[in-house]
Amino acid sequence: MATITSAGIGSGLDIESLVSKLVSAERTPITQLTKKTEGLKTELSAFGKVQSSLATLRDAAAKLTSPSTWGGTLATSSDPTSVSVSAGTGASIGNVSIEVSKLAQSQTLVSGTPYASSTATVGQGSLTITLGAWGSNNTTFTDKAGATPITINIGNGQDTLSGIRDAINSSNAGVTASIVNDANGARLTLRSTATGETNGFRIEATGGLADLSYDPRVGVTSLIQTLPAQNARALINGIDVSSESNSLKEAIDGLNITLLKTTTIPASVTVGQDKDSIKKLITDFTAAYNAVNALLREQTKYDEGAKTAGTLQGDSTAVGLQNQLRSIIGGTTSLAGSIGRLAEIGLEPGSDGSLKTSETKLNTALGNLDSVKKLFMGLDGTDSSNDGFAQRIRSYIDGALSTDGRVSSRQAGLQKLIDNNNKRADQLEDRVARTEARLRARYTALDTQMSKLNGLSNYVTQQLAKLNE
Repeated sequence: MATITSAGIGSGLDIESLVSKLVSAERTPITQLTKKTEGLKTELSAFGKVQSSLATLRDAAAKLTSPSTWGGTLATSSDPTSVSVSAGTGASIGNVSIEVSKLAQSQTLVSGTPYASSTATVGQGSLTITLGAWGSNNTTFTDKAGATPITINIGNGQDTLSGIRDAINSSNAGVTASIVNDANGARLTLRSTATGETNGFRIEATGGLADLSYDPRVGVTSLIQTLPAQNARALINGIDVSSESNSLKEAIDGLNITLLKTTTIPASVTVGQDKDSIKKLITDFTAAYNAVNALLREQTKYDEGAKTAGTLQGDSTAVGLQNQLRSIIGGTTSLAGSIGRLAEIGLEPGSDGSLKTSETKLNTALGNLDSVKKLFMGLDGTDSSNDGFAQRIRSYIDGALSTDGRVSSRQAGLQKLIDNNNKRADQLEDRVARTEARLRARYTALDTQMSKLNGLSNYVTQQLAKLNE
């Protein structure tokens, strides 16, 4: 709500305007201080961006100083449609021959008698499913260690083909049931959930479910076996390997092998250094450096034509960061043998301080991976200025971003100036408020006195007028 005042009524003076102008003059230092504070906040925000960009560069450099980066391997298969491979920790560089004679598979049974539809009634009773391994010609059966036979009771409302399917699937018996429709009708198919010889199964049926029993040991084959449970078999470097699944994770240390189909000729697996991943990390490092360089260049620039300056133009911390990073990138190291500069592997510093990548040079350099490794992560031991480039960049940024580093110190200094300005602005606001109150009191008193004098003047004038009558 606006304040209503009668100041000036008695004297005729425009006291409100007079006080407003005087208070406005008193507020001039606050306006100037606020403008300075906004400038400081803009600088602090700019350093926040610099800090974030530097952290990204440090992380990119750290990856190039990690031994695991340079120890990474890549596995390839000459026949990836038959044998798929991937290298993990501990994979040894070399070649492996893999010949696949069998794929691991699940035992599969199908009902011999077709039904009119999935809703056809089969019968009531029980099915007991036991997991295990069948012997030669299915004449023997060895129960699977640790597995317990599961009995499934089929009652009224479950005795249709689809009802039995659902009951089996919800029993967790290690067998999956489904219905297949062919030209003769609907058939129930049963398939062991897991592959491998020990995941075969037999079925005992009671009541009206005799058509769903399977135990060839005793001549019960109401269900027909279409696929036997079997292990995968492969010759790996001439050694016979058997596995319950088609994923061979322990056959060769550090190598994950997946068998997809049998082979007519051995698949050749080659394990080598993962140059593609290293190249990507080098590219990421280059991009992160260029981002920092572009940010600092933008923040510290001065446009002579437009007479405009970047937020951090002339800031010694920002300029120092820019110069030091460019100095490191353009420097040399003697740790990598014949390679001493980044330009020699295709990372060429431009006139604007950025790095330009020559794909041809970089690809050629990666043929001598040990030297490239030392170029980035080498440690001199006595002279840190001779360390690899990634080591130097990471070390420099770690220092700059540390609690007492130049970036952190500059941010803390700017924040302190902002806090001091805010505190001073509050003090000035209090002073302005007191000044306004004092001025209003003074001019109100003056207004009152002027009103009294005006009243006295009017009285004297009236009395003189009466004397002249």
